[in-house]
Amino acid sequence: MSKKVIVHKGKGGWGGPLTLVPDHKKQYVISVTGGGIHPVAEKIAELTGTKAVDAFKNPVEKEETLAAVIDCGGTARCGTYPRMNIPTVNVKLQAPSGPLSKFMTEDIFVSGTTINDLELVTGKAADEIAAEEIQPEPKASIVEEKPTESTKPDPAPNGKRGFIGFIDKIGRAAGNFINIMYQAGRETIETVMTNILPFMAFVATLIGIINYTGIGDLIAKVLSPLAGSLIGLVVLGLITSLPFLSPLLAPGAVIASVIGLLIGTEIANGTIPAHYALPALFAINSQVGCDFAPVGMTLGEADPETISTGVPAILFSRVITGPLAVVVAYFMSFGL
Repeated sequence: MSKKVIVHKGKGGWGGPLTLVPDHKKQYVISVTGGGIHPVAEKIAELTGTKAVDAFKNPVEKEETLAAVIDCGGTARCGTYPRMNIPTVNVKLQAPSGPLSKFMTEDIFVSGTTINDLELVTGKAADEIAAEEIQPEPKASIVEEKPTESTKPDPAPNGKRGFIGFIDKIGRAAGNFINIMYQAGRETIETVMTNILPFMAFVATLIGIINYTGIGDLIAKVLSPLAGSLIGLVVLGLITSLPFLSPLLAPGAVIASVIGLLIGTEIANGTIPAHYALPALFAINSQVGCDFAPVGMTLGEADPETISTGVPAILFSRVITGPLAVVVAYFMSFGL
């Protein structure tokens, strides 16, 4: 008897509901959350009778993936798996945004989902839905059409030569250029409206809370010994690049934003020398991209064996390159 799981959006979430029906090929629920297998992924696998795997350690082929469970608060992973036509369940609240937002539709993406938002359906209805899922589409018949007078290409436009042809090429090139720039402008405005402006509002609110509560002074006293010396910044870069912490610190860049805001405020107040700004930037961002490593390799169509080897290699390499980047930035900051 087939099992069907309906995934609903959580409170304040977006999208869905998604209908997940496993078959003989789609037998995996991948968890791309950076902290092992998420409980939502485990529950979906349990209800559907499939297997939940940590995509950071055991990547699987997209053809074998029933659903992807992510915890992205930004824009990268949210649109990556919908673009690959994989049902995506985001455990965080996230509406469509970013350059891949056009792929985040209600029939392939849902956010804010918890364990309580999963509905199991069994019985005859589930069997019928499963049969519809595996039923092959009828092949379209091919009819060879003989060229007629109406389908023959007009030789006149293709035969333009000389000055007239040159003018025609310039006009076409100018039209294509304008269309490309216009579309780029639309996408830029959309990115600014959906990503940059909300983040600026978040930072402004955070500054107000820090200034009002005085928590900034307390945290600054803890961070000052690290941010005020080269050795401290190297230690901070080492902490943010630890393999078991970097995938958890990277999503949404929230931790780096908070620490960067505090350090920047102290630099503005004169507590921390200004020439530490550049090495501090590298110290708080050693974890950048660590949560996106398996996704990026998947987009590059890497084999599962390559992903399972490459992701740990990237995470452990950051332990070396993170602190080293702080040292390089320190010497490059002379004169600031």
